[in-house]
Amino acid sequence: MQADTLLIGGHIITMDPARRILENGAVAIADGKIVALGDAAQMRKTVRAEQVLDYSDHVVFPGLIDVHAHAGHGLVKTIGMHGGDRWEDICGEVYTQASPPEFWYVEARLAALERLRFGVTTGVSLLGGGDTIMRTDQPEYAAAHCRGVSEVGTRSVVAVGPTRAPHPQTYGSWTGGQRTDYPVTFEQQLKTCQQIVTDWHGAHEGRINIAMLYPVLRDEHERDMSPTDYQTACEQAEIVRKYAREMGLTFTQDGHWRGSIRRAEKLGLLGPDTLLSHCIDLHEDEIALVAKTSTKIAHNPSANASIMGRCPATEMMAAGACVALGSDATAPDRSGDMFRHMQQAMHYHRTHFSDASVLPIGKVLDMCTISGAKALGQEGCIGSLEVGKQADIVTVDMRRPHLYPPNMVAHRLVCFANGNDVTNVIIGGELVLEDGKATRVREAEIMADAAAQAQLMIERIGAQGDLALPSDFWGREGQSS
Repeated sequence: MQADTLLIGGHIITMDPARRILENGAVAIADGKIVALGDAAQMRKTVRAEQVLDYSDHVVFPGLIDVHAHAGHGLVKTIGMHGGDRWEDICGEVYTQASPPEFWYVEARLAALERLRFGVTTGVSLLGGGDTIMRTDQPEYAAAHCRGVSEVGTRSVVAVGPTRAPHPQTYGSWTGGQRTDYPVTFEQQLKTCQQIVTDWHGAHEGRINIAMLYPVLRDEHERDMSPTDYQTACEQAEIVRKYAREMGLTFTQDGHWRGSIRRAEKLGLLGPDTLLSHCIDLHEDEIALVAKTSTKIAHNPSANASIMGRCPATEMMAAGACVALGSDATAPDRSGDMFRHMQQAMHYHRTHFSDASVLPIGKVLDMCTISGAKALGQEGCIGSLEVGKQADIVTVDMRRPHLYPPNMVAHRLVCFANGNDVTNVIIGGELVLEDGKATRVREAEIMADAAAQAQLMIERIGAQGDLALPSDFWGREGQSS
């Protein structure tokens, strides 16, 4: 057999249906896809490859998948986070009125580099954040984001959509240091999203894909909005959902809890191509609805929502639902390190049940590999190491004190590794991280650009005062140390 690349040695965690772990295994890659897996000694004899990579003493596993995060957050993380809703307010102002395309390009490169360094080969990024903040007034913002990600080389599902009714919403553009505000309608935002789909869905050899989003409708929205505005919001949600179905796109929503899935079901928003995030404090009938409709769930155990309530991820999986893992990164206080979120998920649910056997180690790895792929409708392409799938492969060098001794490698990978242990990343057969360094981009340049854009953003919104340590940073007097 002829191959472009042959990986030899190491323990290969395949995440295939049999969950095989190949000791001293090998993977052959041709035209960006896996063409063979097996014993290293045998495949050395049967495979002729232009490049042989020896990953002895490494764990080799599928690229990690982060099914929920936010574009833009990388440049505003921690700023104002101690001031009640101040961080959310900053996001709202920045994302709608203080972020030129260069902001989105620079932040995308930084966030994609962070994911790459942590072994995250595929990630969802909502083009904005908060409850209803999307930078979809014009297509150039999403275009800048997509260009930035594609330069780094990771895969991204970019979620775009309108803000919640009522409209118009006020947006702003920056030219020559001056901001110009203008009203934006639902129709304009929908048209922008349709243009983004035309321009970017499936771009860069399929590494960039687009999902559609409409903000969640919850009890407080029906209570606080006028009947006309609430009805308009329901109609808009149905329009966006219909367009996603027509185009074969994932439909996603950010921030479900306490009855909102019932509302989504009544509007016809659920289904196997729907991905709902957070989903805290669900009622039993909502868990049953998720399973019955094959709706996918993005569980974010490190997010603030998981402090305010509990996502019944284990109960939904027991009911047959697909639950994948998200970071909700990279702000205000969390990173895109999926090892951190795997470990957090185990402790989160084990603490709830006071049972250390809840959420087995292998299951959380499943949640950010093959289940992540299923949540995005891409299980036929990524999420496991199998013949015919894209060669999205990550390695961790186990020769580190916190990962030794070299036994029970699957346990050690999930329980003890962190994102900084990732040594090599292959995406679509391309080595995009080699010995811990990105191969496509200059990391120092990305970080310098990020620092400069963050400073400009702070100046635009006058947030210099939000950078100081809060009075309770070291704890309040009277608290135990």
